[in-house]
Amino acid sequence: MSKSGVKEGLCLVNPMHITASVYVNDDERGLLQDYEEFLERVAPHEPTSRYRHNQTGEDNGDAHIKRQLMGREVMVAITEGKLDFGPWEQIFYAEFDGRRRKRVLIKIIGE
Repeated sequence: MSKSGVKEGLCLVNPMHITASVYVNDDERGLLQDYEEFLERVAPHEPTSRYRHNQTGEDNGDAHIKRQLMGREVMVAITEGKLDFGPWEQIFYAEFDGRRRKRVLIKIIGE
């Protein structure tokens, strides 16, 4: 935040890819593993034939569904020049199909 010079405003974080997500949560190993296991139960990768999307030559239909479940982007308030998180909150990047080059957009708006 200090490089932006913004003291009060908003920070948008977007993964800029349809099979990736950013979300805010607690950095606790068990919880992160719970998310991974939950998403795999809801939208398992195998068998890839279960997804119509994969009939197009892709094999990442599950990754698209996982991204929808975890969300597209996060917006965090900036207060006194710092990201305004709760006690355990932080931003995570989730990659559900690691074969393509990705980029993350961070846009800071404010005064």
